[in-house]
Amino acid sequence: MQSPSLSSKVKPFRQQIRIWVLRSYVVILLPLLVFTRSAWDHPEWLFDMFEVAGIFLVIAGVLGRFWSILYIGGRKNKEVMDQGPYSMCRHPLYLFSTLAVLGFGLMMGSLVLTVILGGGIFLILSMTASKEEAFLRQEFGEAYRTYAARVPRILPKPSLFHTDEEVTFNVKQLRTNLADALVFLATIPLAEAMEGIHESGLITAIPLW
Repeated sequence: MQSPSLSSKVKPFRQQIRIWVLRSYVVILLPLLVFTRSAWDHPEWLFDMFEVAGIFLVIAGVLGRFWSILYIGGRKNKEVMDQGPYSMCRHPLYLFSTLAVLGFGLMMGSLVLTVILGGGIFLILSMTASKEEAFLRQEFGEAYRTYAARVPRILPKPSLFHTDEEVTFNVKQLRTNLADALVFLATIPLAEAMEGIHESGLITAIPLW
């Protein structure tokens, strides 16, 4: 669906605000990451199960972001994208980002930390999506309202999936998303490093379920 030529009063949401809020949230939670450890470390296989599930979610989140950027790269705020991952939810990049963060929480071996991390990030991204849609609803009018009425915001509905046989992508946008993906992938060695620090006893950490 192509954009109608409308003059906009509502400006596109400044993504720098989202980035600043997300970074601030991570900084606030930093003491929780450093001074808590998993209370599920006995038996060892239970912690390992959390860790494997977390790694799977991080990788799924990274791959999902790549999949989404293939569709939206270069088209954001220019047309209503309703193909591929965007046929199942309106903000799949936020969905897969949340999955990756949930994966990091699981790698840390704490359900409480997973809920705090994932829940907080999901709330921030949901608020961001709401701000973005104020512009999209005005810019694309009935086309976006129809799309929004049919497709859920972030939590996907797989039965709605459809896509064209061929999809073109923007190389520059894909390269930018690669840098973002590396941030999520970096959580895997980070979780391993935190586990090693806690096991060494260098930091007195509180067990967290």
